[in-house]
This record gives sequence, structure tokens and C-alpha cells, in this order.
Amino acid sequence: MQNSAVPYPENCTLVLQGGGALGAYQAGVYEALDAHGIAPDWVAGVSIGAINAAIIAGNPRGQRVARLKEFWEGVSSQLLVPAPPAQWGVQAREMANEASATWVSMFGVPGFFSPRMPAAQFQPQGSLAALGIYDTEPLRKTLLKLVDFDRINSPGGDPVRLSVGAVNVTSGNFAYFDSTDASKPLGPQHIMASGALPPGFSPVEVDGQFYWDGGLVSNTPLQYVIDQPTLQDTLVFQVDLFSAQGRMPRNLNEVAERGKDIQFASRTRFNTDLVATQQKLASAAQKLAAKLPPEFANDPDLQQLLNAGSAAALTVVHLIHRSKHYETQSKDYEFSRATVREHWAAGYADVQRSLADPRWTDRCRSQVGISVLDLTKP
Repeated sequence: MQNSAVPYPENCTLVLQGGGALGAYQAGVYEALDAHGIAPDWVAGVSIGAINAAIIAGNPRGQRVARLKEFWEGVSSQLLVPAPPAQWGVQAREMANEASATWVSMFGVPGFFSPRMPAAQFQPQGSLAALGIYDTEPLRKTLLKLVDFDRINSPGGDPVRLSVGAVNVTSGNFAYFDSTDASKPLGPQHIMASGALPPGFSPVEVDGQFYWDGGLVSNTPLQYVIDQPTLQDTLVFQVDLFSAQGRMPRNLNEVAERGKDIQFASRTRFNTDLVATQQKLASAAQKLAAKLPPEFANDPDLQQLLNAGSAAALTVVHLIHRSKHYETQSKDYEFSRATVREHWAAGYADVQRSLADPRWTDRCRSQVGISVLDLTKP
């Protein structure tokens, strides 16, 4: 059954990138979509995106925003000092943010992770405790409290599909854990595996294999989503926490931040260009097939060309967190309450702007192909 209230009968998918503390932006995006009557049929995430995705999929629609707020208010509950007044300048805010990030690195984040005691270097070599600076057992408890995994894994009712990505430590292969696979029910270990970024967090065991954060290979599940076969038109809200585009750095701190942005930014344009190429190839194959003698109708090579693209239309609405000038390379582990609320408000505002834009309100579903809307681009 379809949940989404959109202008056309499209499947609605929410794609959430990794990015630590920046994930509050995704929560704001979801709250705004929900306020507009748009609910996802499918949520796919990596790292912090996997945590947000699990909270969304693991709760009924009327409770999701409250659960997201409970998570984000919880992880920011130790850093309640207000941000410096704007008139103090950018440098004062930058220093405050760095101080918050330093606190996190020393003392951890409530309900998420805590410093390992004794430290990893004093743990038995080869043990999981020796492979991560922090202990993520608090996150397991948080997930069990905020996420109804029975709901996610239930074949009946009206569940939201959940997919989270992780990397196999020994093979280096990317893997997706998907609630549509009834033989492998999802649990907190799958979400924790998706967010186990080394060397901060130890790998997480899933079915005898060990996994790290999916962002090591691909920080967005967009390609996984668009690779899934479908005959129904699809609307994707792609929510990115790092922007591939940015200004030229002016100092070493900005070099570190810009490098992180480039490293973890999703390649949305690459992915969507690839789909467009596949669609054109399939269209050309269809025209060629019409010109060929009937005996070629079932030729396997021709069939492979015809199946290169989808007959369904794909619309991607791209929402990108764009950093403030006072945010530094530590922005993904700066969990102060003031900054978390700023990120949440920014996500909410970007959805409001996007859905009020004529390019959204006047959009027409194409018969086939892909369209990308980045409606908050400066």
C-alpha cells in the first residue's frame, strides 16, 4: 500500500546520507515532508542516515517526528550552552563549535557512544574492543528503545521498507541489509554496522561477518535505490549532508573541512547521469527492435539492450546541507544542542523552499526518463 501524498501515483523514497551530527538536518527534512503530507514508502540510509531511517521506518507515522526529536535531543543533552551571539562574529562561533567537538571526543555522546574503558590499546589484541576508540553499546540501547524492529520486519500491515548499507571488513565488499529479505530480519546490529566508522567504532558482527560504516565505500544509497527493478514511477528525496561544491579553502582548518566534504559528498549527478544514459540506450534499442525482422524479437542480445533502462519515470529532489562559514572539519561530531537545532531548522526550511518552488509545484511527470530538482541551490 502506498503512503505518499504526491501529485502523481509515485512510490516515494527517502535517501539519507551519512554525516554524524549533521544528521539532524535529515530529521528536519522529514518533519517538513510529513507536514506536507508526504510519507516515504521506502527509507534507505548509511551511517547516521541509517539511524534516522530506522527511527522513521520503526514507528507509525504519527510518532516518527517525536521519536526523531527524542534521539536528537538526547544526543545533544550534555552540550546545552547557547551559541555565542551573532554580533560576536564568526570566529567566536567557530571556537564554541570546536570546544563542543573537543568535549565529544573526550567524553562521547549520550545514548550514542562513550570512551572505551580501558582504552582500545590496552584491550586484548584481536578483540573487537581493541578495534575501536569508543563503545557503542549506548546506541544499541537507544535503538531498542526508539525503534520497533518487529514493525520493520512485519510482512503484514503497511510497513515502510528499510535498507541500510555497510562494508564487509575482510572482503571490502559493500552490502545492503534490506527489510524485504524475510529470511534475514533486521535488528539493531544492522543499523550499528552501517554506522561503525573506524577507528572510532569497532566493526559490528552480522551473521558471522564483520562490518564497518558504509560511507567508507559509498556515502549514499541512491545507486542501490535506482538499481532496483520497478515498473512504477518513483519520487526520491535525496538528502545529503556534505556538499560536493564549495569555496576555495583559506587555511588548513578549511582544507580539512573541504577535503571531508569532497570525500563524503554523494555523487548524485554521476548516478543520475548513468541512469539517463541507460534510459537513452534502452530507447534506442526499442527503435532498433522495431526495424528488425520478426525473427530477432527474442534475440538475447537485443533483450539485454531493451532491459538496460526502466520504463518508469524517476524524479530526484536533491536536498543538501550547506555548511555555515563557522562550521569546521569537526562539524560531523559537533553535537551541541544549539547546532543540532540549527541543522534541524535548516532541513525543515529547505523542504519548505523546495515544495514552494514553481519547478516543483508545476512539475509534469515525464513518460520515461529521469529529472533532478535541486531547488535550494544558492
